[in-house]
Amino acid sequence: MSHDFLTIWGQLPDIRSGFINTVILVVIAASVSLLLGMLLTPMLMSRRRGIARAANLFCDAMRCVPFLLFVYLIYFALPSMGVRLSNWSSGLLALVLYNAAYMAVLLRGAWLDLPVDAIESARAFGFHGFSLIRRIIMPPVLIRALPGLGNQLIQIVKDSAFLSIIAVTELTSVMNAIQSTYFIPFAAFLSAVLLYWLLCLCIEILTSILTRLAEERRP
Repeated sequence: MSHDFLTIWGQLPDIRSGFINTVILVVIAASVSLLLGMLLTPMLMSRRRGIARAANLFCDAMRCVPFLLFVYLIYFALPSMGVRLSNWSSGLLALVLYNAAYMAVLLRGAWLDLPVDAIESARAFGFHGFSLIRRIIMPPVLIRALPGLGNQLIQIVKDSAFLSIIAVTELTSVMNAIQSTYFIPFAAFLSAVLLYWLLCLCIEILTSILTRLAEERRP
């Protein structure tokens, strides 16, 4: 057994490359999906039924489709429509679109929890439309949604492992290649689990720190 882990250690450059690729995917996917979620949230809250229904339809569709199947749809459907992306770009696009729906729903929940009086007071002081959302609504919404957003970021980490099915060279793909070459599945996949756990632990610690700082600054 110890020999198997020494073999894993000998593949450190490949593992490091896969881990870094996973981190890059997660950071980009989390950032872009949060931005899209922030754009979708006002649409979900819109008083115009057509806009609200379209946004709800998108969010419901993403939340009801298994991520694995959605990756297949992106990877195989886009080339049939003349849109050709690399494996990495297809995987990133799937992560962004899929998780943007969850981000939007989380932010909507935090928005609904805001005191109505504060929003009405802001309107009385002349804040409307985009300025109302950007300066008055979205900052406290993001603070209230921090724990949920941290959980969703961890979910993005776990979703990224599915991208090995379309040959994205992330951590799971690298570990699968190692175990296929040296026939050491337990050591390879246990090492992958530990690295994913480490990444998720870092996210959890960062989320806790940000939440605590937000609570201290809340009036």
